[in-house]
Parts: sequence; C-alpha cells; structure tokens
Amino acid sequence: MTVPSNDELLFLALGGAGEIGMNLNLYGHAGKWLMIDLGIGFADDTMPGIEVVMPDPAFIEECRDQLVGIVLTHAHEDHLGAVADLWPRLRAPVYATPFAASVLKRKLTEAGLVETVPVTEIPLRGRFSLPPFELELITMTHSILEPNALAIRTPLGTVFHTGDWKIDPEPLLGDVTDEAVLRRIGEEGALAMVCDSTNVFVEGEAGSESTVRTNLEKLVKAARCRVAVTCFASNLARVESIALAAVAADRHPVLSGRALVRMVEAAQECGYLLDFPDCIPESQAGFLPRDKVVLICTGSQGEPRATMAKLANGDHRDLVLEAGDTAIFSSRVIPGNEHSVGRLQNALLARGVEILTDSDETVHVSGHPARDELVQVYQWIRPKIAVPVHGELRHMVEHAALARSCQVPETIVAPNGTLVRLAPGPAEIVDHVPAGRLARDGNGVVPLDGASLRERRKLLWNGAAAATLVVDDKGRPMAPPKVTLRGYDDEDGALGKAVVAGLEEMLSDLKAADRADDERLELAARVAVRRVVRAHLGKKPLTDVHIVRI
Repeated sequence: MTVPSNDELLFLALGGAGEIGMNLNLYGHAGKWLMIDLGIGFADDTMPGIEVVMPDPAFIEECRDQLVGIVLTHAHEDHLGAVADLWPRLRAPVYATPFAASVLKRKLTEAGLVETVPVTEIPLRGRFSLPPFELELITMTHSILEPNALAIRTPLGTVFHTGDWKIDPEPLLGDVTDEAVLRRIGEEGALAMVCDSTNVFVEGEAGSESTVRTNLEKLVKAARCRVAVTCFASNLARVESIALAAVAADRHPVLSGRALVRMVEAAQECGYLLDFPDCIPESQAGFLPRDKVVLICTGSQGEPRATMAKLANGDHRDLVLEAGDTAIFSSRVIPGNEHSVGRLQNALLARGVEILTDSDETVHVSGHPARDELVQVYQWIRPKIAVPVHGELRHMVEHAALARSCQVPETIVAPNGTLVRLAPGPAEIVDHVPAGRLARDGNGVVPLDGASLRERRKLLWNGAAAATLVVDDKGRPMAPPKVTLRGYDDEDGALGKAVVAGLEEMLSDLKAADRADDERLELAARVAVRRVVRAHLGKKPLTDVHIVRI
C-alpha cells in the first residue's frame, strides 16, 4: 500500500492509459488519494458472454480510507459507467455536474444504490475542496453535455486534467470551451497537464457540430423513403440535429432505443432540449408514409440488442427498413467494434438499404482534439510536464513527442499501473502497481483473467467433452463409458466412438490401485479423452469426468 507523503504529488492511472476507455485516474498527496473518473470499456470477441469490462480498483480499494472522493468529468460511459459496479468496493463520495449526476442517478437507481451512494452536484465552473486538493471545474466542449476539465491545486503545484475535450466554436448545445480560464491557468503556472490523446494522429481540427447539422438536413431532405440515423445516444447535440433535420424535411422524428430516451430525459431534467421537436411513438411510426419519418436509433457500434441491429435483422416489433430506405451512421467506429459494425452494415445492404457513413459525407465529427487543438491548449497552459492519457500506447508516445515539440520540458508516458511522481521534480516513474481488469458477468463482477472466464474461453475455442464411467469398487467397468461432446461436428458418431474406445483401453491398461482411487481414475480418464480429441481434431476440450461406483 502506497501512502503519499506531504512532500510529493503522485499520479497513477489504473484505466484509460494504454487503451481508449475504462478511465480511472488517481492523484496522491499528503496521505490522501483523489480519483478522477471511474468508467467502463466494452468487451471484444475474446470475452464470450461479456459485454462490459472495467478497471480493477484493488490498489485503491486496499487504502480506501485515504480516498477523499470520486470526481466525474462528464457523463460518458467510459468515465462514469463503472460507478454502480465498483462503488461498494470504494465507498467514497461522488462529485459531478448536474447532467452527469442525472445520468449517474439513473444507473444507481437500476442498481438499487441511489439512496446509498452520496452524489454531490457541483455547478458548472464550480470550485470545491477535497483536502488536500482544491479543485476548479473548467468548461470544455466535447460530444456530450457539460464536459469538464479540472484544475487540481496542491501546495506542490497545479495539475490541469483535461478530461475529454475539443475546441468547437459552435457546439450547438452547451457552452464553448472557456479559453479565458485556460489562459489564466497558464499565467498562474501549471505543473502538469494530463491530457486526452485519442486523435493525436489526426491533422488539423476535429470539426464542428454545426457542420454536421447542416449536412444532415441536406441528406434527409434528399432521401426518398424512410431514413434511419444512428449516433451515440450521449451526443445530444447530434440527436437534436437529426430531429431538426426531420422537421426541416417535413418528416416526423421517432426516438428508438432506451438509451436515447433516457439521455433526452436527463438533459431536459437539467434544463436542456426544452424545445426538442415532438416525436412520434415507435408504435405509431409504422402507420406513417415512408417519406414522412426519420428514425433516430441506437446501435451505431453494432450492438446486437440495439434498434439498428433489430432493423437490419427484421425483428423490430414496430419498425422496419426496406429496399430504398436510407441508414445514416452519424458516428465513428470505436476501435474493436469494426467486425460488429461491418456485420450490421452488411445486413442492411442485404435488405436493399442505402448506407451513408462519415467516409461518404460529413455526418460525424469527433469529440476529441486533433493536433492543432492540442497545440493550442499547450500554448495556453504551458505546463512543465505532459502526461498523455486516454489512448493506446502508440497514441501516448506520439502525444509525448507532440508535447516536446510544443516546448514542454518534461514528458512521461505512463501506461496503466505506472506510479509517477510529478513533484518534487524532475517527474519520474517511481513504481508499478497491479492494474487488472474486471468484467460484468450477469449480475456480478468477476476478474477478467479468472477461472470462470478462462474456462468459457476454452469452451469457445476448443469445445467440451464429458465422460461418465460406471465401475465397481475395484474400478472394473460395469457398463460402457458414456460420452457427450459439445462444439464438434460428429454427426456419424465416429469421434464419440473413438473416445469410448480410448476410455475402455485406458481402463484395461490402468493399474488396479489407480482404478480403485477416484482421483487417479478421473485424471487418467480426462487425459484419455483429451488425447483422442486432440489426435482427431487438434483440439484440447474442456473435459469433465464423472465416476459412478456401484
């Protein structure tokens, strides 16, 4: 357990450094720790039965009495999505601006924790104290309402923690980036800048939501039949743009997807989208002419239970897409989701649906800063130390090089689990701590590298075999072995017969003392089953053996 001393300022990422998603950042000083964000990531094809992964907070869980608070920069899943799962392990107060608090409270209600987790709303541009840290919220622009950077002040210096951000002169919903405050922090003197690296390889600027709104209106007006637009549910400026494009084309907008409805409700609860266009219920949309409807859909990442996937597969209860209709993907593909999005788009094309993506038209702009925006903020903040986060290792290394080109004296590339001392200087890596992964499995949370998921992966790739041996007290067979195989093509039964023969041979060759011992007999049978399957198929099945003595 690491206890920060009074004369040092530490930084540690347990998630979001070396990957995009699962953000969990810690700052340590004077015997206390401060957590910034607690988010999730999404599973890939190597995690059967798992949809959500999250950082393992074991390091800070061991010293949770030193944790002064969990501060959420904004309401994206990769920044607050793990609070309901992991808060019982941490039990620290949570701080967020009104919109993030509204989104979080809905999640806590589902988890039965809304009356348990202390959530304090901090106003935009608010200042608050979590000793020994003094914090100031700084308004930024991003692809969600109320994105915040943080000025984290300590006696050893001020850290500018960017959160997720971009510079958008026309964000359409919410305020513009507070340039005056960023300049002030630079003038006051910033020790370090811990900064988003997502788009460090992208030249120029991310682009404005206003451009997307103009293009969506043009595309919807040009469409002949139904239009379905999918985007991130949290990008409420985009959702509003789609609805306004529908109205401009004399069409009725339809919100389809629970996440979309919940986000709009949360925004309206906080005073946003109060003049959002009236939407037609899904149950009535099917009665409208095809050229009079725009479906605003969840499922931009190919999620199998989202609206766009149901439309592509023709199994939505109320809505349908047909030949001649148009599907617009107003989003980017999150790395790792390429296959699921590809399957979704192929299914739509098979139905005769025309697809438009950001490679065809400007129907999406990123919420993260491109290189020119990164340079601009480095010029405003002028930190002594640059710590890239929110990116894969390649992003972080490139970001460090960019920071050096901006005359930042020191850069530290610190993947998850790397303990960095920011002050007193020079900045340096002082230790490494475990930074594991957890998975939401059904209603529980389990280690991603735990036994249950290892077995599931093995089952996925190698299949399974079960054998039952009926023997007497001396281990002599009383009936032929019974074998069940899963995950193999064995319609003619040849493999099953070969496994039975292998077990019978094992029984005849095994020493009497081994046949009389359940543990040794079970081991020998497991080896025999695996040997036969491997010889026939090159697979090592997950194998169960049951010994029945009569």
